[in-house]
Order: sequence, then structure tokens, then C-alpha cells
Amino acid sequence: MQAIIYYVRQLQQLSGVKLYLNLLGMVISGLLESSAILLLVPMLGLAGLQLGGAGAAFNLPMLGFISELPQTTALMLVLGAYIGIVLCQNLIARFVAVRNVEIQQTYGRQLRYEVYSALLRAEWSFFLKKRTSDLVNLMTTEIARVLAGISCFLQFLTSMLFTLVQIAFAFWLSPQMTLAVLVCAVLLSLFSRRFIRKAKKLGSRSTELGKTYLAGITDQLNGIKDIKSNNLEQSRLEWLHGFTGEVKHEQLEYTRLRSNSQLLYKMSSTLLIALFIFVSFRFLHVEGPNLLLVILVFARLWPTFSSLQSLMEQLASVLPSFKQLKDMEGECLRAAEEGPAAGSGTAPVPMVLEEGLEARGVHFRYDPQKPEYSMQDLNVKIPANRMTAIVGRSGAGKSTLVDLLMGLMQPESGIILVDGTPISGEHLLSYRRSIGYVAQDPFLYNATIRDNLTMIKPDASEEELWEALEFASSAGFVRRLPEGLDTLIGDRGIRLSGGERQRLVLARAIIRKPSILVLDEATSALDTENEQKIQEALDRLKHSVTLIVIAHRLSTIRGADQILVIDQGRVIQQGVYGRLASETGGMFSRLLSGQEAM
Repeated sequence: MQAIIYYVRQLQQLSGVKLYLNLLGMVISGLLESSAILLLVPMLGLAGLQLGGAGAAFNLPMLGFISELPQTTALMLVLGAYIGIVLCQNLIARFVAVRNVEIQQTYGRQLRYEVYSALLRAEWSFFLKKRTSDLVNLMTTEIARVLAGISCFLQFLTSMLFTLVQIAFAFWLSPQMTLAVLVCAVLLSLFSRRFIRKAKKLGSRSTELGKTYLAGITDQLNGIKDIKSNNLEQSRLEWLHGFTGEVKHEQLEYTRLRSNSQLLYKMSSTLLIALFIFVSFRFLHVEGPNLLLVILVFARLWPTFSSLQSLMEQLASVLPSFKQLKDMEGECLRAAEEGPAAGSGTAPVPMVLEEGLEARGVHFRYDPQKPEYSMQDLNVKIPANRMTAIVGRSGAGKSTLVDLLMGLMQPESGIILVDGTPISGEHLLSYRRSIGYVAQDPFLYNATIRDNLTMIKPDASEEELWEALEFASSAGFVRRLPEGLDTLIGDRGIRLSGGERQRLVLARAIIRKPSILVLDEATSALDTENEQKIQEALDRLKHSVTLIVIAHRLSTIRGADQILVIDQGRVIQQGVYGRLASETGGMFSRLLSGQEAM
């Protein structure tokens, strides 16, 4: 329940007085509805049916003057007042409903922004521990359930206020009858707690099923080529058939729970009203008109208790989503990078690397609870405007080193310096904006080529776009496309070949003229001719841009100013290509011999 209170407080802070005005509108709406029913008393009196007791005929002080009017005039006056009150009540209810949607949508927008902002600010190592599908599920299904839960909570508050108004009205008509109904409602609510506990349990199950489904579907659609090439369609259909069976069972359980609780309330209301009428008539000798009063009070109160019970069950079913969202926000905040928050001001000014990068005594491990370090006692210098290549066996720590140098992760001990300044705090985002990055597995957005390029530099001119494409040997194939720069390239650029995707990512990386260009085997998917063009372009760049290259094909780094050989998280060799190749028995020499033998 604490998680619900946390988000409701956020809603109150965002909505302010609007929320309280809406709650007041709900109370007024309830009062007007009760007033409309109150006018049934004189209407029944005018029709010749006298109700005894506190609400008899025209004994209502505010309505006493009606008895002095002609019957037809009095009836028209009462009916007119009844219609006017109902109209006002519905207009207020309409206003409150529209304002409720406005409040909830405004808060929903703000909540999504805050959660996504927290996700984006989390450090890279946070995402390495999470399934992408779980984060997608959080941003879609779980936030939707939280917003539905907040709506349900507001309905619960509305029903509570409305119920209090109805109880006050019922007490005015018949205190004894009202007390009897309240006692029965309290007893029934104690008995119904098991429904709420089960609803919460089913809500947790529903959350887990949602995560499992999204994870499975995401993995399978990402791997659809493997599924089709390995003829796995039937096994995937069997997985879906089994999973939907679990969903069916869970939904049936929840429906049975809701049905059972509603059945309990409906049958109890039927039995209780029958019992009240029998006791009133048989033992208390209540006259017929007063029996109508008993039924009126019961009919007004009991459905509100049933509504409250149903809303409590719905709240219990979404409680796991509130907890999961709050826990994830907490994780993101604990893993947040240093520096200004996203959207807190203007974009940071890119840094210009003048001297170089340096790692001093760096130790790093992904899991602080485990003894193994991915980087150990790392001490390297990367001079500005030179080409530095990083090589080593698979799993040696090349990508980890680059992630540390890019400021994606912070070392457990030691320090990373850029021109003598630590990569942290207020300098981090400015440093990142000075980097262009090309991954081995190129990622492109499901948009046009132009959109993918201008995403990095929104104000790029047509000339700058084509200049970047020419540099990356992409201009030729882009010109041959039917719509040129405005060609849609599909999900992850699937409509292009692997080499074309990699060249576009390279063009995107250099379009804003970064001070540092990081290439993770950026030429691996290129043919020999285009690879040679890229190498020539990189040779021209290396005296004006700091190049950091992770290389698997060692033949592509002959012109590097320095080569770092990594093994088990340590730099074991450092030098130029010729000297390292001549060191017989060294790691670089063995790697080179292995590739030449292939």
C-alpha cells in the first residue's frame, strides 16, 4: 500500500487544488443525488402515500410551505426541483469526469517521462543486468496498470465520499436501520478479506506472465531468421499454446474470484433485505409505508459497500505493478550516472581532446560480490589525434576497456582522465558529446536514412549529410535507392545489407565531427574495395581525430600509432605493429600467426 500512497502523493503534488476541487465536486454530486431522492418523500405524499417517521410527508421543515399550495402546483414545483437537481448533479458529474481524465492523463504523461528519464540516466552496467523486454514491459504494461490503479484509487475515494454522504442521509431517515446495515457490512468485509489477498496473489501472477510473454515474443521476433532457417515454427507455436493455457487459467481464476465476491454481496443483500422486512413486519409491526423506507435505505447503502469491495479487489490486483515500478525507479536512481539530469537545460558543449586520455590504476568488475575483475591495474595513455588499436582474444576485456574510456562505466578504483580531468560529474555529458561510436553490430532506427543521420546532428545541412556518406563509402548505394535519403530502412535497418548498415552507422558517427572516434571492428562487414576506402579515410582522419579501434583483423591496424594487447583484463603488450609482430612468442605475434594461417 505504501507504493500506492507514494504515487498518489506525486499525483497530488502535480494536480494541486484541481484534485481537491474534483473530490469536492464528487461530494456535491452525491449530496445532489441524495437531495433528489429526498424529494421523493413529498412526491409520494402528494400521490397519497404517507411515510411515517422522520421523513413523513411534509414534516420536512424546508418543504413545509408546499402543503399550503394547491396539490397540482405543489406537485409541479417538486417535480421541477427534482429535474433541476438531477440536471445539476449530472452536469457536475460530467465536469468531474472530464477533469478526472485530464488529471490522470497529465500525471500519466509525467510519470512516463520520469520513469524513462530515470532509465536513460542509469549507467551502462545497469542495462547489462536487465532484459530489454522487462524494461519494455515496465514502460508499457506495468505503467498502464499503475495508471489504472491510480484511477481505481480515485474511484475508491469517490465511492468512500459518496458512501459517507449516503450514510449521513440514511441516518437522517432511519438511524436504527442504518446501524444494522453498517454492522452487516463490517462483518461481511472481514469475511471478504480473503478475496483481496487472493486478488493480490493473482495480480503478481499476471505481472510475471506479462513479462514472460513479452520476453518470449521479443526474443522470437528478433531471432525470426534462425527460427525459419532451423524449421522451429512448430516448437514456437507449442510454446505459445502452453503459455496461453496459463494465461487462460489465470484469467479464469480472477473471473471466478470477482464473480464469487459479487455473488456473495448480491446474495447477502437479498437475504438481509428479506430478513429486515420479515423482522420489521412480524416482530416490530412496521407499517407498509415504513417498509418502503427500509428498502430505500438498504437499496442506497448496500450497493456502495459492494462497489467498495470490488474496487479494493482491483487495487489489490495491481499492487504488484506499483511495487515493481517503484523498485525499478529506485534501482535506476541508485545506478544513475553523475552529472545533470536529462532535460535539465541546454545540451552540453562537446569537449575537444587536446592532450589525450589516461587510465591510472583502474580496477573494474561487473559484480562487486564476485572476486573476479574484468580490468586489473590498468595504466594506459591514449594520445590525442592519434590512432590507438586494442587487440586481444575473445573475452580478454577489449570492450570493457572501451566502455570505461567512453565513460559508460566508472571504475571501482583508479581514475579515467581526459586532458587531466576526471570523466565524471558535470564533465561526463560534455565528454560523451565529443565521441562518435560505431559498434560491431550496427544499430539503425526504423526511420529514413535522413532521420538516422540528423538524429545525431539535427541541424545538419544537405551538404553535410552527403559529405558524411561519402566518407563512409555510402553515398553510392544511397543515391541508387528509389527515395535516396528519404528511404525507409526498416526495423534495425533490415532492408539494407550488413555492410550498408555498418557504413551508415559510420556516417552517422562522424557527421558531427567528433573529437574522438571509437570503432568496434567497423569494417568487418565491408568488401575489400570499400574497406580500403575506409582505411584511407581513417588514415587522413587520425591526425585530426583521436581514433580508438577494437580490431579483430590485425591487417587493418598496420598504420596505428600504438597497439594495446589485452589479456585477462591487463595490458600485456604495447607498441607499434612492426615491433609487436617481431616479438616471437608474444600474444600479438601468436594472434597474427593464427590469422595468417587461416
